[in-house]
Amino acid sequence: MISGDARNRVELLEELRTAQANGLISADTLAMVEGAINVSDQQVSDVMVPSPQMVTVPVNAEIRQVLELVIESGHSRFPVTGEHRDEVLGILLAKDLLRCLADETMPCSIAALIRPVSLIPESKPLNLLLKEFRTRRSHMAVVVDEYGGVSGLVTIEDVLEVIVGEIDDEHDDEANPDQHIRADAGGGFSVDALTPIGEFNHRFGCKVSDEEFDTVGGMVTAAFGYVPSAGEEIESEGFHFLVTQADARRIQQLLVRPMAGAAA
Repeated sequence: MISGDARNRVELLEELRTAQANGLISADTLAMVEGAINVSDQQVSDVMVPSPQMVTVPVNAEIRQVLELVIESGHSRFPVTGEHRDEVLGILLAKDLLRCLADETMPCSIAALIRPVSLIPESKPLNLLLKEFRTRRSHMAVVVDEYGGVSGLVTIEDVLEVIVGEIDDEHDDEANPDQHIRADAGGGFSVDALTPIGEFNHRFGCKVSDEEFDTVGGMVTAAFGYVPSAGEEIESEGFHFLVTQADARRIQQLLVRPMAGAAA
């Protein structure tokens, strides 16, 4: 398949693409080989889940509250935090929580169920992280910045997706896994607060500035001047925004209706 003349990575990839064009390997196989070759060029910061999107569990939370969070999120692992969000004490496995609920002899508190978690820098190469996951038989690590603050988390699935492509599970939206904006039955649009400003502009044909904020939620929060609660509404940038989901830290979901003069 390979002539033996490839002297660097670029030439190797060209040989592989030629082999695929000649029918020696499939397009899927080529994509996975390219992903495996390129994974060493990427760092944890390229694939991690940013801190604002992390689903965390406070160490003093009630078990029933945590159980509701597990069901709602569909995740199997959760960073456990102390008094501050940057104080990550370990991780909670959903299976440990279920086991303690089923076994009355087990201590059933978040503090008793915490497992250790690795803290890794944003600059760690993905190939080294994958090796570490395999060696330690772990599936999640918490990412810290140069000042020691929590900047996100990364899972073994995030690394594998670089190689094999997007991995959907039963909790993903099978019809529209990446759709942030959906038409609402009432004539508006349900918009994920983490929708990039550029995507919002493209969908509605508008020109909301992305110089100060990256997401729709950030822009709307600035318009309020504080983190609003569910049910609050505001008009800004030619749109009517109704907050439908929010917590103490950020807006999560919005119902958006273009006002007169705004495209939809």
